[in-house]
Amino acid sequence: MKKPVWVVLGLILSGTLLLAQGQKSDYNGLNLGMGNLSRLSRAKTRSVSPENFTGEKGKGGMATEGTGAKAARDLGQGWKISPSVSIAPKQVFTLADIQGPGAIQHLWLTPTGTWRFSILRIYWDGEATPSVEAPVGDFFACGWGRYAQVSSLAVCVNPASAFNCYWEMPFRKSARITMENLGDEKMTLYYQIDYALTDVPAEAGYFHAQFRRTNPLPYKSDYTILDGVKGWGHYVGTYMAWGVHNTGWWGEGEIKFFLDGDSKFPTICGTGTEDYFNGSYDFEAGPKDARHYQEFTTPYSGLAQVIRPDGLYDSQQRFGLYRWHIMDPIRFEQDLRVTIQDLGWHSDGRYLPEQDDISSVAFWYQAEPHAPFPKLPSRDDLELK
Repeated sequence: MKKPVWVVLGLILSGTLLLAQGQKSDYNGLNLGMGNLSRLSRAKTRSVSPENFTGEKGKGGMATEGTGAKAARDLGQGWKISPSVSIAPKQVFTLADIQGPGAIQHLWLTPTGTWRFSILRIYWDGEATPSVEAPVGDFFACGWGRYAQVSSLAVCVNPASAFNCYWEMPFRKSARITMENLGDEKMTLYYQIDYALTDVPAEAGYFHAQFRRTNPLPYKSDYTILDGVKGWGHYVGTYMAWGVHNTGWWGEGEIKFFLDGDSKFPTICGTGTEDYFNGSYDFEAGPKDARHYQEFTTPYSGLAQVIRPDGLYDSQQRFGLYRWHIMDPIRFEQDLRVTIQDLGWHSDGRYLPEQDDISSVAFWYQAEPHAPFPKLPSRDDLELK
């Protein structure tokens, strides 16, 4: 019997997904609270890290060589021999190669080096092209290569460079996660990938994340957050690293979601950039004689980072913003395109199309196969200038 939408949503919010036939599954969905924490499950908990590269049961902490071997030389096996990995310049390292079915539940990474030059990719079920491809900082809502605290349901960034991701990532056959070092120096990466081995419901979609950058945005053109998506799914989040090239307010632009055949006009149209990111009136705070941008970080949205001009090399204002559609996913059945305008003000009160440096990561779930991603920008085009 088909269940009403409100029943299905209630089950999802409690962290319990049902099979299409209405049967209970051991698969635990995204736990938005503690609603399903007491429900017992036959899912098998596993974890991949440099101390257990395969995630096998009873195989953790067995290393006899690794990045901690010198420090543990008087203690021996079992004493933090392999807490991290080194990735050589221009090399790709496989963090995890997991056989399913199951779901990744948590990623923790702390990378050294230039975050824009460290590319995270995730491949589902043996696919040839990734479903996730983004610089590691941008994926974790820190797109300017600098630490900013983020306290949200989907992503937490903690001192001093602890990247945590709680997006639910189900897979049916396999999950492969890699990190590419585009830099000229060796990078050190600490990481842990926590997952469950369990049956996955037929209606569970695959997680996707795609990075884009345009610098500068051509005059009187919209910035494209996502385009070319084909199939059935729902959009769940946006991160933007926004570098402003003009003085004055920059966030009058509207976000637009073109769904299922929309052409010139979208089905969903926002009312302003700060409105979409759940702020208002230019994110301003403080007394009239000392107004300033106010950072904030909440479960579903935030202006987590404001880089202010320092009179020397930080000459432009730069912002990091996120908006997670966890409670309000944007559903599509055929195709999806997402754009946002780059809009400020002329001195005479007219809107001013701006030409800023804008990067983004779009997050969504969909049934596979997915359309090919645009080619990732070159290292020089990724670099923050």
